Amino acid sequence: MKNIWLKEYPEGIPAEVDIHEYSSLRDILEKTCVKFAKLPAYGNMSVSMSYGELDRQSRHFAAYLQHELGLVKGDRVAIMLPNLLQYPVAMFGALRAGLTVVNVNPLYTARELEHQLRDSGAATIVVLENFARTLQEVMNRTQIRTVITTQIGDMFPAVKSLLTNLVVKHVKKLVPDWDIAGTTRFKQALRTGQRHPLREVPLCHDDIAFLQYTGGTTGVAKGAILTHGNMVANLQQVAAWVARDLEEGVETMVLPLPLYHIFALTSNLVFFKIGAHNILITNPRDLPGFVKELKSIRATGMIGVNTLYYALLNTAGFSEVAAHTLKVAIAGGMAVQRAVAEKWKQVTGVPLIEGYGLTETSPVVTSNALDIREWTGTIGLPIPSTDVALLDEEGREVPLGEIGEICVRGPQVSRGYWNRPEESAKAFTQDGWFRSGDMGTMNDKGYVRITDRKKDMVLVSGFNVYPNEVEDVIMMHPGVSEVGVIGVPDERSGEVVKAVVVKKDSGLTAPQLIAHCQQHLTGYKVPRIVEFRTEPLPKTPVGKILRRLLRDNPTR
Repeated sequence: MKNIWLKEYPEGIPAEVDIHEYSSLRDILEKTCVKFAKLPAYGNMSVSMSYGELDRQSRHFAAYLQHELGLVKGDRVAIMLPNLLQYPVAMFGALRAGLTVVNVNPLYTARELEHQLRDSGAATIVVLENFARTLQEVMNRTQIRTVITTQIGDMFPAVKSLLTNLVVKHVKKLVPDWDIAGTTRFKQALRTGQRHPLREVPLCHDDIAFLQYTGGTTGVAKGAILTHGNMVANLQQVAAWVARDLEEGVETMVLPLPLYHIFALTSNLVFFKIGAHNILITNPRDLPGFVKELKSIRATGMIGVNTLYYALLNTAGFSEVAAHTLKVAIAGGMAVQRAVAEKWKQVTGVPLIEGYGLTETSPVVTSNALDIREWTGTIGLPIPSTDVALLDEEGREVPLGEIGEICVRGPQVSRGYWNRPEESAKAFTQDGWFRSGDMGTMNDKGYVRITDRKKDMVLVSGFNVYPNEVEDVIMMHPGVSEVGVIGVPDERSGEVVKAVVVKKDSGLTAPQLIAHCQQHLTGYKVPRIVEFRTEPLPKTPVGKILRRLLRDNPTR
């Protein structure tokens, strides 16, 4: 079955990419800023920053980290920011200084934040003031020595900056009181760094670029080690995959997913590499505000997850702007449901391009081609320079069409987890395949279909039930807004299927939903229990439903 997918590649997409074209992410960043210096690199709240300006500001921040803080190659810098112009400046600055970036979810609880900071050993953190109180709670139990704070409007022109920060702090009252001694303002760090030269630090593919923490959907978050080589490889792979369909220096890409998440991070770096104008959406949960922003730009592409695309489709005014300039919509992070994909194509005229990846694979492993006409129901083909195999419990490849664990080999695969040698060893087979923990099938053309996570699989009287399939069917019902499917213990069958549902139609009943499922699913897959909830289901920051929390908190 070796590389059977290559025959299905669109014309012009290579089987292999040159991962040695760039020595590091810094190499890509600096060359891109020179190449597209006069073009807008990032936009946020109607303010744009050019590639040339990003080059200057990130250089100032890098020099500040080196000269004022005395940070040296390999030191960890945590970045606890939503999608703001400060994020690329801080991230690129840290990478240019030869440091390792630790991306932190700003919505973390104190317990989660303490775990990540302690585990990573970060000594410096850049944090939005809105979340400084959480940091204050745990700082004394971490290795953090330097705190650099910023406000939402800090990278805006003077008047807009002042007004934005006043409204956020004093009108909307979005900044809880905090008190951390000896902090430095982000803008002051940039001004101070301007006085110092940037020391060039030798970087190669083996050096660590990111400690990217796993989403926690299966337990305690672990820091996946992503080297410059891993990231360069995935940028080269994805850039080759999209090169026929996206043009250098002309695209406007909308980024509503947080850049601290690996899917958004790598997608953004690919768009950055081709000189796109990257529009950062700070609060995509404000759907009317999101749609209003879409009306003010001529977006040619965007990334998102199934739940976000569904929400946009159900937001007033979206259909008026959706189809004007959009060329591509990329979906990842969770399975795309048929009902959402078909509605999206109907409203926008473009299909949802579903791909698949993991934090540990930088993240992209497979993708559908950008020129597909309809939703395929698969996660596509392995991208260039990537091998995928479906293995059984003994590590043997299963026949085409049968379910096995999706396993990956390629230059984008992490070498393991930070300070967790046993976990790292367990993540790989003896012959070097990375175990994804996801179950799937591969057809005779190389297209991969994901069924579910091994730990989410429900075993009903010896039959495997994959929650994604059941959720997909339930979402086809017009009265359903959200659904999560889990297994619950049962004396007779071991487990039965339970559906946790948020209604769109208040009149929907459990018998009606079960009858709907009976039309589309074999008997053992039909939910025996339906629980209705009035509040949104628990999700990760990018919108993936946390089935673990549905199991741990069965009622609300």
